[in-house]
Amino acid sequence: MSWWALLVLIWPLWLRQRPEDESPLWARRSLILLISLLTLRYLSWRVTHSLNLSTPLSSGLSLVLLLTESWLLLTGLIAFGLAWKRFPDRREQMDAVEQRWLASRWRPKVDLYVPTCGEPLTVLERTLIGCSQQSYGNAQVWVLDDSGRAEVRQLAVHLGCRYLHRPERVQAKAGNLNHGLRYGRGELVAVLDADFIPQQDFLHRCIGFLSEPDVALVQTPQCFLNADPVMRNLGMEPWLLSDEESFYRWIQPVRDGWGAVVCAGTSFVARRSALESVGGFVGNAISEDLVTGIALNAQGWRLIYLQEKLSAGLAAETMADFVRQRQRWAEGTLQSLGLKQGPLRSPNLNLGQRIAYLEGVVHWLNPLPRILLLLMPLSYGLLHTLPVLMSWQDARDQLLPLWGTLLLSVGWLNRSSRGALISELTSWVLAVPLSITVLQQGWRLLWRRSNGGFRITPKHQRRDRGSCSAALALPLVGLTVISLINLQGLLMPSAPVDPQAISGRPIGLLWASVNLISLLIALRACWDPPASDPAPWQQLDCPAWLSNISGPSRSCTITAMSESGVELMVPGSELQNLTGQDLSWCQQVPAIPISLVKRRGNQVALRWAMATNDPRRQALIRWLYGRPGCWPDREAHGEWQALLVLLSRIVRPAAAPGPLHRSVMRQQLS
Repeated sequence: MSWWALLVLIWPLWLRQRPEDESPLWARRSLILLISLLTLRYLSWRVTHSLNLSTPLSSGLSLVLLLTESWLLLTGLIAFGLAWKRFPDRREQMDAVEQRWLASRWRPKVDLYVPTCGEPLTVLERTLIGCSQQSYGNAQVWVLDDSGRAEVRQLAVHLGCRYLHRPERVQAKAGNLNHGLRYGRGELVAVLDADFIPQQDFLHRCIGFLSEPDVALVQTPQCFLNADPVMRNLGMEPWLLSDEESFYRWIQPVRDGWGAVVCAGTSFVARRSALESVGGFVGNAISEDLVTGIALNAQGWRLIYLQEKLSAGLAAETMADFVRQRQRWAEGTLQSLGLKQGPLRSPNLNLGQRIAYLEGVVHWLNPLPRILLLLMPLSYGLLHTLPVLMSWQDARDQLLPLWGTLLLSVGWLNRSSRGALISELTSWVLAVPLSITVLQQGWRLLWRRSNGGFRITPKHQRRDRGSCSAALALPLVGLTVISLINLQGLLMPSAPVDPQAISGRPIGLLWASVNLISLLIALRACWDPPASDPAPWQQLDCPAWLSNISGPSRSCTITAMSESGVELMVPGSELQNLTGQDLSWCQQVPAIPISLVKRRGNQVALRWAMATNDPRRQALIRWLYGRPGCWPDREAHGEWQALLVLLSRIVRPAAAPGPLHRSVMRQQLS
């Protein structure tokens, strides 16, 4: 490698010594400029030196590959370019904003809406308990029940909530919320999905920003009580981060700088008059949240993003549900292009806002070029044709500086919310189904066809056996078989091969091998293990005490907890007769009786020995999910070590979650 290429890689290495959010603006801009120059340099070389135009077949393949690479690299530059501008960190403003609000006399009435449509009662109960414990007193909780269940009405009344059921279920969630708007009278409106549990200070932390009369909405991040299926199925909870982490810790703050915050449909507080000025929530949109936010911007209202985790919900629990959820998001985003309130047709958006929103549309188009990159190595072994003229020296001098810089820079730029390599795993699982969704939605937009109905993502599911969605696995199996045949063709060609094709065989072999490994890992991620306990478990490091009537209390440490039980580290000599004892760990939750489930060394798994209507259960839920500051920002771990763990999952799958081997999400004690 030439000396200048080494110098290029030194710069991001030097910047990584200090976190991005503690670095001056010029540091981020210098790295964005470096990536942009290296991208343009690489694409210039690709156009002038690497095209294989020797035959019609090679010309076609070579041009398709060039266009694919150009699309992915140049659209990536749009995302980096949006980060050129300084963007606010509302957490730094939060205390001052809150103090100004508290010093004022403005205490607006808040209608807190919880739309529900068939979610399990256990899931809804958690949310309503969290809503009813808000430290801000001037609020009314409304349960907007589209399923019309008597037990939901009873739960709402029991927890002091208002209950609404509309006779006609039109316009899905938007229609349900608009029905609620007609009955509520609060100056402000908060919305929480039926599975999103707010912390006690959720309203208290948001309302101050709405003291400014031009602010229409304050959006907070979504975080999750459970690991998503990719993380859980591979046993990679300590290593992988959900793709929402990057969106809420990097993309949303960047968009806030351009006045283009995305309304995420839950965990926000809005001004009623602002919603009324745009006719309420947009009812003809799949993603009513996104389109309503754009409509507010177009009317001159400001949307604020507060980067503080103030609520948590449930991630999709099976891989099929995970994929269907992403397909719905893709459909909704692409559908917005054809709506008058969307990023293309909505009036009065400035250029920066329009580009920021359209960058989100581009994100959902990227599965198509990813599929092409997955298929392109087949030309080496099956067609014996080079789609690109690239030697090892070319790869070293042209490709390595760019990709090396990207690998060293991405995690730093997005504030450790996403890795450069391992986070791409989700895109392999989603590539085929999302490509189909993009093509279908493109057809609907072209011919102005309507979309299908809205489907709620199932939550709190018990699975007695492991399963795998054939619709997801079969395309991956087919691609894996074709990739193996392609590798065989590269290693053992059945016919004489053109000398030019032989020269490109090492690059093709490496490319095809990487794709094959990625497909095998994606296949492994499609297997959903059994889930006998659907309650989400939280990882803790909390001192606790075991006690009974007849003896003194004994110290232990809580390592994991859920609504259904708890896991402890107990000194070895103290492991006798745990059943029938009480566990206590804080003043907010009375001591709860326990019973033994499993023991291993000085670790014990226990279940709560109390009835579902026991008042202590509500206290447990309030403490476990609603205490302020319990959801930390996780950081992406060292990628190379995580990559080794991931590769091992191909031959040694992760054990199914169970007692003393839980799929957990980390909490912190504030």
